[in-house]
Amino acid sequence: MENFGKEREEWLRGFLELPNGIPDSDTFRRMFERIEPKELSNCLRDWLECSREERELVSIDGKTIRGSKGKGQKAYHVISAFVAENHITLGELKTEEKSNEITAVPELLDLLDIENCILTADAMSCQKTIAAKIVEKHADYVLSVKENQPGLFGDIRDYFAAFSEKCPHNRTVEKGHGRMEQREYFLETDLDWLEQKNDWRGLKGIGAVSTYVEERGEVRRDTRYYITSLTDIDEFSKAVRGHWGIENNLHWCLDVVFREDASRARKDNSPLNLNILRKTALPLLKNADFGRMGLKKKMFRAALSTCSLAAVLFGNFR
Repeated sequence: MENFGKEREEWLRGFLELPNGIPDSDTFRRMFERIEPKELSNCLRDWLECSREERELVSIDGKTIRGSKGKGQKAYHVISAFVAENHITLGELKTEEKSNEITAVPELLDLLDIENCILTADAMSCQKTIAAKIVEKHADYVLSVKENQPGLFGDIRDYFAAFSEKCPHNRTVEKGHGRMEQREYFLETDLDWLEQKNDWRGLKGIGAVSTYVEERGEVRRDTRYYITSLTDIDEFSKAVRGHWGIENNLHWCLDVVFREDASRARKDNSPLNLNILRKTALPLLKNADFGRMGLKKKMFRAALSTCSLAAVLFGNFR
């Protein structure tokens, strides 16, 4: 940051006073260690001034910042609420371990405006308290169900094994690059038979997704199960497909494009603040109109040209 600032000092003086010149690397380090991550996140989201859709799909998931692990310190695990449509992270919360997501997700939801949104989360967040919190926030949910809820998982699995053909369903087929992937979505809203129905606030349906993948002569099959407050098969299908956006469009970009796990920032708040800066840079780069160009090439172009850098930072954000 110090070297970049010195190379771009004249350009930066068009936006900043810089009475003492460019800060040195130690000043940057101390600043990122001491800034409160929550306040930095709020300021940057206000600066983006992003517009939000009336019915957003918000995915909740966690990622460990592996490079933040140090002597006597565990790596930070950050839970994010991500909107795939515009690549915006609505909020994040750190935990000490992945297992703490169960208690951290309700705290994160308290920080968010998610009215009329659809919340998706993996099986670790399939908890009664989390479902209740989502409903309290006037939102809907699609929660993955696995063996961590053994009774519920077994009942849903057995039901679809016997009656899936009688349920409303959608089918999608995608082909390309020597791969064929077929998904079939099932949603059942008649739950009078389900003993646990009243244990889950807002529960209106159970769902299943059967996946058939054929690639290089190999075939893979898988079925996943869900509980949901949705009653429309199209909304359910879109929510299940969209949940993977947080892995493909956020976590993958943090690891591969920004090389987050290779970062050696470890002390105090610096790993969390740099994580927030990367998440802010992501939608800016995604929306920079440079034609058909990947994120790494956009970053390189912005590093070469102040005009391109200004287009990324101050261009029209959609």
